Amino acid sequence: MPAQHIQRAATAPPSRTAPRTARLLTGWGGTAPTGARVLRPGTREEAVEAVRACGARGGIARGLGRAYGDAAQNAGGTVLETTGLDRVLALDARAGTVTSEAGVSLHRLMTVLLPLGWFVPVTPGTRYVTVGGAIGADIHGKNHHVSGSFTRHVRAMDLLTADGEVRTVTPGSDLFDATAGGMGLTGLVLSATFDLLPVETSLMSVDTERLPDLDSLLATLTATDHRYRYSVAWIDLLARGTAAGRAVLTRGDHAPLAALAGPGRAARAARREPLAFRPGRLPPAPRGVPGGLLRGSTVGAFNTFWYHKAPRRRRGELQRLAAFFHPLDGVPHWNRVYGSAGFVQWQCVVPHERDDALRRVVRLLSRRSCPSFLAVLKRFGPGDPGWLSFPAEGWTLALDIPAALPGLGEFLDLLDEEVVLAGGRLYLAKDARMRPELLRAMYPRLDDFRALRAELDPRGVFTSDLARRLAL
Repeated sequence: MPAQHIQRAATAPPSRTAPRTARLLTGWGGTAPTGARVLRPGTREEAVEAVRACGARGGIARGLGRAYGDAAQNAGGTVLETTGLDRVLALDARAGTVTSEAGVSLHRLMTVLLPLGWFVPVTPGTRYVTVGGAIGADIHGKNHHVSGSFTRHVRAMDLLTADGEVRTVTPGSDLFDATAGGMGLTGLVLSATFDLLPVETSLMSVDTERLPDLDSLLATLTATDHRYRYSVAWIDLLARGTAAGRAVLTRGDHAPLAALAGPGRAARAARREPLAFRPGRLPPAPRGVPGGLLRGSTVGAFNTFWYHKAPRRRRGELQRLAAFFHPLDGVPHWNRVYGSAGFVQWQCVVPHERDDALRRVVRLLSRRSCPSFLAVLKRFGPGDPGWLSFPAEGWTLALDIPAALPGLGEFLDLLDEEVVLAGGRLYLAKDARMRPELLRAMYPRLDDFRALRAELDPRGVFTSDLARRLAL
């Protein structure tokens, strides 16, 4: 079957220069706002012009703004908003690949491809990330223990480098490995071709169970995670004593057509249109929660309710894709709930054999009574070759913490040191405050990355607040 071309709806002819505005930008966590001139190229030609016009403070790509920290900010410089590069170019059903421009979101891909029986190979906790962002952050999902991170599935990408050249970059090259997880600092991704996953329905078959403590959670994941394509645990970081680290474990796979023959409302609805994508929406989140509601005691009460609300054990429940993968996407602007000070998301990975470090981190969080509603634990499989790619084989813990929490910086520094001593690392796409001197211990290929970047971009055309803060 020849490649199927899928074009966006016709729009007005692109302008000769990319539209530009001055804006105050933050990451999704809402911390450390900085101002930049924003250019939004709509064609490759406009992208080349925009890179040439970046000026002395350089430029950085920005998609839908879901990096939690300052990776897509550039104080006093230029930000290249990629959402104008939004064409899904071709689907090759024989090869099981799609080619899209970098500004296409995973949401758009699901809308286009699910009715045709295809799903993206990796999705994080939000579908509102762009293909370019997925490469720059080398995103991971609930299937990392099986499928690895996003760039493992990329067959080729077109990268606009600082010299104005568009290079086709393929796996196995230094430039590919530097760009995978390179936070946009090697150039501007224009388009990419990557593998897809064939699916029979747009539902998930999900198993859920409650686990009473961290030991039982780690043992269950170690013994049985290989049976599932997708796996994640919500963990209660405020529980103490024998309940410390109690969790709700949710695992599943794409439901086959045969699963729709059973009873239940979801099965009956899906039998009519088994590949329909209906994510659903809830009212927007409030702009802020009164400070008193973000105390450890209040969040602890919520966590207790949430834990006991989950079934002790349930097998084969049919869920919509959006409910399983992206529950928070159904609440627009959910990041507002932390108030004007915003929040910090902290994510680490430590090797499997250093689960003692994970236990210490969980104990420290519990003793500190960090008011985190959203804490998840997963198992990573073998890491991919990206020099700054975050996933490495081991345990990964991610949590949200209100930025206004007293003493937060010093406390997170303590957690960082635990991770480094255990041979682990933090996720750059979520970082907003890490000490730069820890970076080399976390990322052994850091010097290679810096050397390639200096050779490829000696004038520092591509830079960001993150790059300056961490001396990337």
